[in-house]
Amino acid sequence: MKLPVLVLLVLLLLTCDPNRPAPGQAIASDTSLTVVGSMEATMRGDKLSGSIDLDTLQNRQGLYGLGPGEYLRGEVLVFDGRGYLSRVDGPDGMTVAETMQLRPPFFVYTHQRSWNEYTVPTDVRTLAQFVDYLDQLTIGDPRPFVYRLAGPLERAEIHLQNLPEGIVPESPAEAHRGQQTFTLTDRQVDILGFFSTSHQGIFTPLDSYVHMHLITRERDRMGHLDGVVFGEGMKLFLPE
Repeated sequence: MKLPVLVLLVLLLLTCDPNRPAPGQAIASDTSLTVVGSMEATMRGDKLSGSIDLDTLQNRQGLYGLGPGEYLRGEVLVFDGRGYLSRVDGPDGMTVAETMQLRPPFFVYTHQRSWNEYTVPTDVRTLAQFVDYLDQLTIGDPRPFVYRLAGPLERAEIHLQNLPEGIVPESPAEAHRGQQTFTLTDRQVDILGFFSTSHQGIFTPLDSYVHMHLITRERDRMGHLDGVVFGEGMKLFLPE
């Protein structure tokens, strides 16, 4: 009698476990990503100074990562071992510098050298449509994960954090003071993104499963991706 009761108890515990994924939901796995700091802590002013010195990362082969600039001034991107910092320059200007002298207050990164290539379907045009497509395409894969996009876009909106000096935000709304939006049209771009259904407020916004930074092929524009209309032939790269 004891063995069946024990088996029943184990099954009951598994069924009632609130952390157990629902049927069909991918199992979250953090083993492939490293997260330093958190988006929520930075946006509430608890951590604006650098949490990591990217110049100390020794292994840069296949290194990909993103986050905001220190003190919420600018945006940070590391793309295949090359670091970039974009900053607002005047009312309508932007500068993009290639550098690893970067200290983001929060940062998500990974090393990825092998990729599987897909072509984004022609009916997947907007950011919302892409997130749905990505979710369905990877439903059976470990999560969270990194991904890349490469190819043409018709239009995109990106923003750069530009918090005025001396301001310590107490809410996400205050953290976006000074933020500037830029519109791009008909450009060839590279996009880096991280997907997770369980890291909202950590490295994705509270209302999104993705955090994406875009950089143009000429490396003259870079920022946090807010909206997009993909061109035909956009390529998606997922971890092999």
